[in-house]
Amino acid sequence: MKRAFYFLFLLVLVNKSNAQQPTQDSIRTYDLPVFIVQAKKDPEYEKRYQKLVRDVKKVYPYAKLAGFRLQLVEQNLQLLPSEKARKEYLKKTEQGVKEQFYKDLVNLTVSQGKILVKLIHRETGKDTYSLIKEYRGNVTAWLWQGLAKVYTVNLKNEYDPVEDWQIEQIIKSMGFE
Repeated sequence: MKRAFYFLFLLVLVNKSNAQQPTQDSIRTYDLPVFIVQAKKDPEYEKRYQKLVRDVKKVYPYAKLAGFRLQLVEQNLQLLPSEKARKEYLKKTEQGVKEQFYKDLVNLTVSQGKILVKLIHRETGKDTYSLIKEYRGNVTAWLWQGLAKVYTVNLKNEYDPVEDWQIEQIIKSMGFE
C-alpha cells in the first residue's frame, strides 16, 4: 500500500513539473493509475452470516407453511355456518398442527424463533401476536407474549425488507421465492 501511495505521489510530482502553467479558465487534469482495493474478509461477520443462512433455511419452510395454512383456515371458516362450528374447526386444526410440528418447533433456538416470527409476518401480513389474539383470544396472546419475552422474543415483531435485507437476500438466493 505504501508503494502505491509513493507511486501516486511521484506521478503527481512529475506531472506537476512537466505541466504548463494553466490559464485562468483552464482546468488541470491528471491521469491516475487504477487501483483495485480488495477488502479483507471479516471471519466473525462471515460466521454470523452463515449462521443466519442456516437459521433461515431451517425456519422458512415453517413460515411458508404457516402462511398457506392460514389462508386455508380462513377460507374454511367462511364456509362454516355457525360460530360453534368455527370454534370446533379451530380447535381441531390447532390440535393437528401441534401434533405435526410441536417437536420441531420446541427444538428451535432463540435466534431461529426470532427469525420465524418475522417470516410469519412476511408470509401472512400479520404479526404473530395478532394472529394468536385473533384465533385464540386476548388472554392467550398475552400469555404467549409473556413467555416469548422470557426468551427475548417479541411476537409483535414485523418483517421489514429494508431492515431485514440479509434475510430477504438469503430467501431469494436459495430459490425459495
